[in-house]
Amino acid sequence: MAEIVILLAIKKIGTALANGVADQASTLFAKNGKQILALQGSMGRVARELRVMHDVLCQMDIRNRNNQVYEGWLEEVRKVAHVMEDMVDEYLYLVGHEHDTGCCFYLKKGFTKPRYLLSLNRIAFKVKEIEKDLTHLSETKNRWVHMINNGDTSSSSYIVKRSKDLANISRSLDEEDLVGVDKNRDKLEQWLLSDDLERSVIALLGMGGLGKTSLAANVYRKHREKFQCHAWVSISQTYSTEHVLRNIIKELSRDKVSVLSNTAAMDITCLEETLRKFLEQQKYLIILDDVWTPEAFDDLSRVLINNKKGSRLMITTREGDVAALASQGHTLTLKPLPEDKAWDLFCRKAFPRDTNHECPAELYPLSEQIVSKCKGLPLVIVLVGSLLRVREKTVEEWRRIHAQLSWELINNSRLDHIRNVLHLSFIYLPTHLKCCFLHCSLFSEDYCFKRKQLIRLWTAEGFIEERGESTLEEVAEGYLKELIDRNMLGLVKRNSFGRMKEFKMHDILRELALDLCQKNCFGVTYEDKHGRSFERNGRRLVLHKQKKDIQQSFSSVRRLRTFVMLDDSMVTFTLLPLLCKESRYMTVLELSGLPIENIPDAIGDLFNLRHLGLRDSKVKMLPSSVEKLSNLLTLDLLRSDVHELPSGIVKLKKLRHLFVEKRINTDLRGIKCFGGVHVPNGLGNLTNLQTLQALVAHHESIRHLRQLRQLRSLRLLDVKGSYCGRISESLVQMQCLSHLDVNASDENEVLSLNAPLPNLQRLRLGGRLAEGALDASPLFQAAGGQNLHVLNLYWSQLREDPLPSLSRLSNLTHLEFTRAYSGEQLSFLTGWFPKLKILYLIDLPNLNWLEIQQGAMASLERLYFVNLSSMMVVPAGIEFLMPLQSLGFFEITSDFFWLLDQCSAILGTQWRYTLRD
Repeated sequence: MAEIVILLAIKKIGTALANGVADQASTLFAKNGKQILALQGSMGRVARELRVMHDVLCQMDIRNRNNQVYEGWLEEVRKVAHVMEDMVDEYLYLVGHEHDTGCCFYLKKGFTKPRYLLSLNRIAFKVKEIEKDLTHLSETKNRWVHMINNGDTSSSSYIVKRSKDLANISRSLDEEDLVGVDKNRDKLEQWLLSDDLERSVIALLGMGGLGKTSLAANVYRKHREKFQCHAWVSISQTYSTEHVLRNIIKELSRDKVSVLSNTAAMDITCLEETLRKFLEQQKYLIILDDVWTPEAFDDLSRVLINNKKGSRLMITTREGDVAALASQGHTLTLKPLPEDKAWDLFCRKAFPRDTNHECPAELYPLSEQIVSKCKGLPLVIVLVGSLLRVREKTVEEWRRIHAQLSWELINNSRLDHIRNVLHLSFIYLPTHLKCCFLHCSLFSEDYCFKRKQLIRLWTAEGFIEERGESTLEEVAEGYLKELIDRNMLGLVKRNSFGRMKEFKMHDILRELALDLCQKNCFGVTYEDKHGRSFERNGRRLVLHKQKKDIQQSFSSVRRLRTFVMLDDSMVTFTLLPLLCKESRYMTVLELSGLPIENIPDAIGDLFNLRHLGLRDSKVKMLPSSVEKLSNLLTLDLLRSDVHELPSGIVKLKKLRHLFVEKRINTDLRGIKCFGGVHVPNGLGNLTNLQTLQALVAHHESIRHLRQLRQLRSLRLLDVKGSYCGRISESLVQMQCLSHLDVNASDENEVLSLNAPLPNLQRLRLGGRLAEGALDASPLFQAAGGQNLHVLNLYWSQLREDPLPSLSRLSNLTHLEFTRAYSGEQLSFLTGWFPKLKILYLIDLPNLNWLEIQQGAMASLERLYFVNLSSMMVVPAGIEFLMPLQSLGFFEITSDFFWLLDQCSAILGTQWRYTLRD
């Protein structure tokens, strides 16, 4: 949407006009004070005009997307906003660049005017032209573009009407359209009809199109007569409390004459009081359909009282924070249909007149593929099935529909219902979340996003705004959580201590979002299926699968700000020199996994670059010109072939995330699993670093380490015992550190770290620990380690049982020993490690007895034994842990396998094993 582009431009102008930048510009260009003031004045006026446009456009919605006049005007607004964003970036670069290098550069030989002054003149002229363009666009809008009309086409009326239409259609669905709901329906009926006299609130939660309204309506029709009175009301995104109250009263008094009959002249206070008094004496059932905000529920809940008569409130919602208002244990989260149920529903709709709704054999493969594309969304399955019901039952017709199903979802009027359901969710998103949501749609179907990856990209794109004392990354994680709570992204996986880790976007939601991206020039995707070339304009380009290297130019290369390559299977990639030469405003360049060996010197000209991803590439060396990338936030060289960083890397003072490690030991069981690089002298300049993986320890780097106080994640390699004192002194300064990984230079070096780190969540120590270290170091104390969730000990060579000392860490969820203990026995006692979910015991050569008492590790889900060569007895008490989600015995002898196979404690449990070579 255009308001997204405008918002990003406004943010940039705000940065340019901030006190620090303005003061810096005035100092640097003191001789051009009037020109600087005039430029800043123009920027301010442009920002004000854009802000008004933004506020107006936020009142508009998706219904105008086919209005050619409106779309034409928006296209011009987008162009102006894009140019303004470019000019502000040039201005910020000019101010920052001259601050760093001085004003002694000349454009070329023969020019006597400093280059900075020529650039300043050009920017000032361009911004003045933008100011004129915006004035002209405003006048054009007033003359020709009727964007905000009274009546039914207004934004609020549109949303109300769409919501009502969708609710009416969903409520009227036939019984046969409800497939795979039996368990959910039984649970709802159990909650509705229980003997509990307290008023309970029941929530149905899920993304649009999952059938929340249909299920609620089915249960409501079946059981409403068991209550003294009942009502069903739809709550739109732009609800009116008074209007909703009148609808409830109308529904409650539909079949009876009562005190509720004469309410036409009442104001909202009288309505509330009258309804409250009426409900005091009634066992009522009220359905609040499609609730969007907690405030909407709160506005009504004070009237819908708890009268101790067994009344029930049921709400359907797409919002997690609304569902959180339900009574404890009364939230029903709907999921997409499993494959068999989805197939059943499709056949009912596509073949209604056939015996048993059977799919003809020749159409079966294509039908399966069509159903798969619906991704278990009942609404989509019903409407696509109904669309196919009236088409010829031939392979050719079915193949054509399958090939153009994405087009049909966007353009076919018979599928309007799908678009309206999902567009309402998008319309309701705040502008800052729309940016993030549309960005996700540019990635491929079923793409699995990682939390940290997504946060770094959003931050580089400029989508994240500062909020109080929180870091941009913390704010971005809040955005991500909000998108999940709104069911716009699906949570796939959490880590062992419950933090969000992996996400996906529903494919149907992605198709609709991708259409919005392309039509609003937010971004485009490219997949070389039919030899297509780059035609569509867009500021962002994400390339999916490529059959061959891309060698041709494309029209929008100069405007590109983001280039992401997802295909890591390409043999060659020759587009990089063109991108470095032409895409001067590039912000994100993500080339991980590509067979790139050389980076052009011209990359230093990408003054706006904030993210450079070369993970798993073949790059051996970075050019010295990277020192000019003064805006770089993330440099990702993880598992590349870079062995040395250029000395100028320490000039990148905005750098927040630096990944330079390599994996040496692929099974992660050796004393040296990782390799890193030596960071040049001046590491202490990088005071904004939050991630440093991995730093090779030596005297110089350790000396500067204490200045990196913002670090959240640190991996140190080749650590000698003599360094530990200074490392501990540095760690004390890093009070935000949450992930620490320290690896000794060899198995004889003793690691002794004595720094209290109150926010540490993950600790990995690879190297010998002195006896008593677990009791002496603050890292392992109950107070200092209260937030510690993940502990990996490698090559610790402890002779005494470490479990009594570690049992104080009651919040541990993941514990791993690899050659960490040389003793013969381990005992997990009752009550120890109550939150532990994952336990690895690896390469413990002398361990021959393992005891697990009842009540130990009560939350364990996964247990793995690897290469316990002396273990010849099944762990005593293992039955107390059953059943587990995963159990593995690896690198065992055939004799031990026979014992396990006969063990009654794990009989009937699925467990995996491998035999020792």
